[in-house]
Amino acid sequence: MQRDNIGIFDKKRGEVKETHRDTMRFAGVSLSRHRHICAFFNGSDDAFQVLGPFIRDGFFCDHRAIHLVGADKREAHITRLRCEGIDTEASQITGQLEIRTTVDAYLKDGQFDQDRMVEEFSALASGNINGNFPLSRIVCDMDWAANNRGHLRDLIEFESRINDLWNQHDDVVICVYDLTKFGGDTIMDIMRTHPAVVISGVLRENPFYIPPAQFLAELRERRSGKGEQSAAAE
Repeated sequence: MQRDNIGIFDKKRGEVKETHRDTMRFAGVSLSRHRHICAFFNGSDDAFQVLGPFIRDGFFCDHRAIHLVGADKREAHITRLRCEGIDTEASQITGQLEIRTTVDAYLKDGQFDQDRMVEEFSALASGNINGNFPLSRIVCDMDWAANNRGHLRDLIEFESRINDLWNQHDDVVICVYDLTKFGGDTIMDIMRTHPAVVISGVLRENPFYIPPAQFLAELRERRSGKGEQSAAAE
C-alpha cells in the first residue's frame, strides 16, 4: 500500500475506522516512516515477548501477517500465535496469515538469489495483493544465514538493497536476529542496513543506518580491498 491514510473495517462494529499510518505501535513506540526494522533478541522466547502484541494487534486491524520461520520452529510459532488468541487455521484459509519456512522462502534450490528475493518481497507488499488487507506485517527469522559465510555476505547486501522497495510502502518488515548466533561484525553491518532497530525490547531510530547507495558503494570498496590484500598475501 502506498503511503497514505488507511481506512480499516472494524468487523465487530461494522464500521470503517480511519487510521493514520503513524498510529501503529511496535516495541513500545509509534512507528514512523522507517518500517524496515532489525530486531535483536536472545532466543525465540525473548523475541516473542515483543513480537506477540504487535502480531496480535495486526489481526485486530485486519492487516496481513506473513511469517518466515525456521522449519524447526514452525510448530512452536503456531502454538505461540494460538496463545495470543489467533485462530491460525481460519486465518490461513482466508489468507490473512501466511507461514512459510525460511528455507522455502530464502533458499530455493539451496541458493540465496537476491534478485529473486526482491521480486518475492515486492509480490508480498500490500499494494500488490488483492486488496483484502490494507497492510502487511512481515516477520522474518534470519537464523537460516547464521552458519553460511556466503549467505551472510549476500544477505548483508540484500538487506541494504531492499530498503528501496520498502521505502515505497507502509508495510512493516521485522528482521529477527538471534544475538547468540551472529558475530559482532555481522551485527554491525546488519544495523547499518536498517533505518530502525530493536535493542533490549525497545524500538529506536538507528543512528548507524547508511542509505543503500552509500552503503553498497562502501561494501564494494571494502570487499575489493580485501581481495587485493588476499592477492598480495599470496
